[in-house]
Amino acid sequence: MDISERFWSVPLDELKRGYVEEKQHFLCLLCGTKVEKGVIYPEEETLYEAERYMQLHIGKSHESVFDYIIDMDKKLTGLTDHQNKLMRLFYEGKNDKEVQEEMGIGSASTIRNHRFVLKEKERQAKMFLVLMELLKEKDAHAPSLVPPHQKAKMIDNRYDVTEEEQAKTIAKFMPDGVLLAFPPKEKQRLIVMRKISKKFSVGQTYNEKEVNEIISAIFDDYVKVRRYLIEYGFLKRKPDGSAYWMNE
Repeated sequence: MDISERFWSVPLDELKRGYVEEKQHFLCLLCGTKVEKGVIYPEEETLYEAERYMQLHIGKSHESVFDYIIDMDKKLTGLTDHQNKLMRLFYEGKNDKEVQEEMGIGSASTIRNHRFVLKEKERQAKMFLVLMELLKEKDAHAPSLVPPHQKAKMIDNRYDVTEEEQAKTIAKFMPDGVLLAFPPKEKQRLIVMRKISKKFSVGQTYNEKEVNEIISAIFDDYVKVRRYLIEYGFLKRKPDGSAYWMNE
């Protein structure tokens, strides 16, 4: 199970925390970083045991779980741009009057109404989760879907991929880990880009030459593949192309 699958499948309390405890290590659900148990980690002249160091990692690498999730595509969070902005300000500790002034809308009572709408959305989300859990117990025909990666862009029917479709696409286009031909369909391209992205390590920065070398070992047209890795949100880069990294 890759990090995206873990991210979408863990219980709410573990997702809220941002990491899970496994037998030998703690695993960051946001980027896949592992912190080995039984090791003392130094950071700015302070020593941290493994779990505390994982908490420190989340703060340093992702600011917070809230910041990470609120930056995800709105089709993944279900928030409108307006609701996203409101939640950011609420999280910063702003009161209703401060939020109203900063956003330049309505009045303080208008902001209170927005709070009510968000609470209503929370109640609806809880009921939906319960319904889906009950549905799983009865729906024997539901296909096993591959969850989108957390930083996916342009969420649409391209991401409607079953595990069977993914396996068939990889067997057809990358049977030995080398891309035989560039897939003609968008959904196939997404599946292949997800596979190729596994060649890059989270937390590591690459220059353009290194990126090209990694991709060239898989497919000759490295420029095309590199462009799609960025377009689908697997890789990020500096505007001048001097550095590339996995989109955490």
